[in-house]
Amino acid sequence: MQNIGLIVKQNRPQALEQVAAVVPLLQREGKTVLIEDTVAPFGAGVRMCARAEVIAASDVLLVFGGDGTLLSVAREDGAESVPILAINLGGLGFLTETRAQELQAMLSRVIAGDYTIERRMMLDVRLVRAGGQKKNFRVLNDAVINKSALARIIDIETLVNGSYLTTYKSDGLIVCTPTGSTGYFLSAGGPVIYPDLGLISLAPICPHTLSQRPIILNDASVITLVLKTPEEDVHLTMDGQVGERLHAGDAVEVRKSAAALQLITSPFRNYFEVLREKFRWGER
Repeated sequence: MQNIGLIVKQNRPQALEQVAAVVPLLQREGKTVLIEDTVAPFGAGVRMCARAEVIAASDVLLVFGGDGTLLSVAREDGAESVPILAINLGGLGFLTETRAQELQAMLSRVIAGDYTIERRMMLDVRLVRAGGQKKNFRVLNDAVINKSALARIIDIETLVNGSYLTTYKSDGLIVCTPTGSTGYFLSAGGPVIYPDLGLISLAPICPHTLSQRPIILNDASVITLVLKTPEEDVHLTMDGQVGERLHAGDAVEVRKSAAALQLITSPFRNYFEVLREKFRWGER
């Protein structure tokens, strides 16, 4: 392990403070430090690069920010090939479980090769336009079809492995990984799913028919969603960060990706401790 890449949330002073403390430590260990060039230069011996170059050249990535920063990294080409240590800087983070005060102890373990990797399932999402055009995406959390605040209820014809499941009449539909189950999916009434399970889950958003409930499928399932409602303001959103406008007849195909994100886990707490902390379970 020679090259250590750092990706930093922009406009976050705490992130820059942590990076300023970490860089000398890594350099004393003889490591080559690469930092995304969206931040100010960090002095001699540090390579400032575009994000794609940081990911491609690194043996380990350190991501300073929150879950949103990590989600944006996960969608980058090649991110699945690099172990990632995600450092939480104070927000509600389920993915960025290493705290700032634990960083130096965690870094010592990483440099020594004393760490465990958890592989997080991702989804490949293909948008097939009614006219035949196609776009491909990859997500760590979820793919969501939803309407604008002023649009009417929309109809989403849903097939699993080519077999008709139902036509959801709702404000939208969420397709998520186990990792994404603590996000928007949870707000739509879905369960929390242990992150290493091989599952794909669907949850309608505010369904008009109360009998249409969330459903959990195995990870070999191929899900096809076809928008049946014309002339409404409807969008497909990936991980809550990038999106495409949908039109009647457009189809969204979702399946398990061959890529899986490699997250370096914290030895200081387990997943259930993270849930209790973030959800405040047990408090009155």
